[in-house]
Amino acid sequence: MTVLASGSKGNSTVIASAHTRLLVDAGLSCRELLKRMAIANEDPAALDAILITHEHQDHIAGLAVLARRLRIPVFITEPTHRAWVRMVTPRTTMTYAQWLDHVQKEKDARAQAAAAAQTTTEPGAPRLDSETWERGATKLGAPSMTVSSSWVGSGATEPIAVSAESDPDEVDEPAAPKPDPAYLPAVEYFHSGNPCGFVFESRSEAVRMAIATDLGYMPPNVKSALKRIDVLLLESNHDLEMLRDGPYPWAVKQRVLSRVGHLSNHATAEFLARDYDGGATYIVLGHLSEANNAPELALISAEQAIAGRMSLLGNRLILAQQSAPLTPICL
Repeated sequence: MTVLASGSKGNSTVIASAHTRLLVDAGLSCRELLKRMAIANEDPAALDAILITHEHQDHIAGLAVLARRLRIPVFITEPTHRAWVRMVTPRTTMTYAQWLDHVQKEKDARAQAAAAAQTTTEPGAPRLDSETWERGATKLGAPSMTVSSSWVGSGATEPIAVSAESDPDEVDEPAAPKPDPAYLPAVEYFHSGNPCGFVFESRSEAVRMAIATDLGYMPPNVKSALKRIDVLLLESNHDLEMLRDGPYPWAVKQRVLSRVGHLSNHATAEFLARDYDGGATYIVLGHLSEANNAPELALISAEQAIAGRMSLLGNRLILAQQSAPLTPICL
């Protein structure tokens, strides 16, 4: 496990076995992710896929650019993919007055088209088709040209065409289509909750690693999944008092404290004391809030919860960082 970044400003972790290399979340820019992989001696070209836990910006900021650059598939839940597509797709907004003006222009265009069509179909009026136009143009000494049938009968009073003698530099080139911001080389759906965590197992090495952040609370299925884990990246997001007295608006504080928010130091310590089986070699405390937590508080809280189970060989506590990758944890 190589934690490239963990915190409120961006999250990304490399999980690797002898045969598979995965990137969990891409919450930094593509450039920064590549920079941090280089610092950690991780080869981006060796990645097999990107796994996404959920659609928050601190987990998907560099997803599209990185996936396209590396040409690797993205594994994601369908609801998360839909939410991400909505986020990155440009939206056109207009005021009510602009909408009324748009509607009026459409009405005027339809009225003009109807009037022009009525004029060209009056009894006795010659019908101008592409063949007639070409013969007439040749008679008048104009260079021969091919007239597109797309404008015939469309209500245009005079056909417009580009002659063979036109200067190509004066012809407006069609604008190149903008790349689809939601394009990914390949998408694979899996079914889970949202957000979700992951447990990785290498059967050949008999090693299990887990990532569990953005939880809000510890439901029974998560507690059960986090058994027999050798390396556990576990959220310890905020100190309760620092959050309550901190700079966030009250509505944001309520969300962080809710079941769709984040685990506090207290909630993480409660899990470690009551439900954790004590089998991990390393416990990595991650997703610490810079505004509402202090690394020392998260560490002390977890140490007290584990109590006498810590040793040189087991339950070693490590703090993940926002600003720099951790030294790879190898088992």
